[in-house]
Amino acid sequence: MKKATLYINGMHCASCASNIERSISKIPGTKNQRVNLIAKKGFVDCEDNIKEDDLKNAVKRAGYQAIKVEFS
Repeated sequence: MKKATLYINGMHCASCASNIERSISKIPGTKNQRVNLIAKKGFVDCEDNIKEDDLKNAVKRAGYQAIKVEFS
């Protein structure tokens, strides 16, 4: 299990953060999705097979842009 930090553009309300969390939760192998509106960041625990593009595409499907993803 690894942790991902996503840097997200385009959010302006709590509903935006919820939409992104819901979209990420649809990726098999992810859990504990948390999006912080003020920090403009998302945090996800994910399996080792999850790629940066998987997370970026989930954010894009919700109508926002993940400009950067860091794994730790």
